[in-house]
Amino acid sequence: MTMARLLRPRPRLPRPRSAVPPHTVAPSLDELAAAVAGPVLRAGDPGLADEVAPFNLAHLLRPAVVVGATSTADVATAVGWAARAGMSVAVQATGHGLMSALDDAVLVTTSRLDRLEIDPAARTAVVGAGVRWRRVIDAAAEHGLAPLSGSSSDVGVVGYTLGGGTGVMARKHGFAADHVRRATLVTADGTARTVDADSDAELFWALRGGKGNLGIVTELEFGLVPVTDLHGGGIFYPGTAARELLHAYREWAPGLPEETTTSIAILRMPPDPDVPEPLRGQTVVHLRFAHLGPAEEGAALLAPMRAVAPSIIDTVAQMPYTAVDAIHVDPTEPLPSHHDGMTLRALPAEAVDALLEVAGPDVEVPLIMVELRQLGGALSRPAAVPNAVAGRDAAYSAWVLGLMAPPLVDVVPAAAGAVIDRLAPWAARGSLLNFLGPAGPQEVGALWSDGDLARLKALKRRLDPDGVFRHGHVVC
Repeated sequence: MTMARLLRPRPRLPRPRSAVPPHTVAPSLDELAAAVAGPVLRAGDPGLADEVAPFNLAHLLRPAVVVGATSTADVATAVGWAARAGMSVAVQATGHGLMSALDDAVLVTTSRLDRLEIDPAARTAVVGAGVRWRRVIDAAAEHGLAPLSGSSSDVGVVGYTLGGGTGVMARKHGFAADHVRRATLVTADGTARTVDADSDAELFWALRGGKGNLGIVTELEFGLVPVTDLHGGGIFYPGTAARELLHAYREWAPGLPEETTTSIAILRMPPDPDVPEPLRGQTVVHLRFAHLGPAEEGAALLAPMRAVAPSIIDTVAQMPYTAVDAIHVDPTEPLPSHHDGMTLRALPAEAVDALLEVAGPDVEVPLIMVELRQLGGALSRPAAVPNAVAGRDAAYSAWVLGLMAPPLVDVVPAAAGAVIDRLAPWAARGSLLNFLGPAGPQEVGALWSDGDLARLKALKRRLDPDGVFRHGHVVC
């Protein structure tokens, strides 16, 4: 493939406003490679597969050009070069976010942006876009602090936080995005900006909750909380008790204090040797529990659910925050998967019955997980510095996950969609952006109120009128 063909946008993705003007020479790849410190790769180059490898193997990436950024300056150079070449730009840090092939795009990988600084006096962390939660958790723990990380410490900090961030302390401390103090990003014109509540309040509002719609965030500063341990873990029950457990959960969860964050899921466990023998190949119910308080208090709160059915495995105990992955036990190895999510304004008995009808243990359905997470508490209150996080009015989130193995590729999305459709009568407006599956701008835009969506679109027109950033969850 010639260099001219590589850089020419293909007809199926025409963007006339961002195309290279007539009589203008498109920038060369050699020019880009000379201007950045990191690697510049294209199809066929050694190391390309490792550079673009996603966590979700159902979405294999085929970008035209890949830039392995080592700094904000590298990101700015790559974005500016792409804009001049009439190409779109996508970003990947840890491989959890992208859900399209990226044909004709420039993919900027930020895994090399690994700055991490903890200020114990200010209770803040500064992280680069390539940092995962595990590093922050361990570094903060040395000072008696913890971040508002999610169910897996293997996820990247920046993408999780910009999408809202709903972790195991969320009902007490709110969304991770609520605690962001400052962000450094590169906008569509290749300009690096540092924004906070004082420097550009509107852009700062949109970034925290709007995710990758307006630029590539290369660094975040956010607050930490004084937490060293919690009473948490998970209880696995037989799938045969799913009806009793889910109905007990909907009655029990609303009475919990904000110090307690919980979820419950129906899991179809694979017949994998790495799965503990009592769970291997079984359909089970997994109750997740995290309480910020003494062990005795946590045990008393959990007692009603422990009494519903005999457990298979019960790991709930006082634990250091560094062991937080033991609560959800999320997969750590890349897999091909499909997911989708929504939020619920309530969880009445009829909603539980509807969920069991389409995804209960007696139903043959190709889904690994069907999960309900209780929201509310601090998640329902505005951030101290307002932001664009969607979903504050919801009482619960529902999330479904299926394995996209070859025999199931054509049926998993439909099975996941059936669960979402069945719960539609109890849907709340404003789903959690990080839990949304593959979705176009109209579906993404529906997460926000009309007023907030108008603000996001106005910023998009101002900062990215040509749609340079049009991959992932964007509003236009």
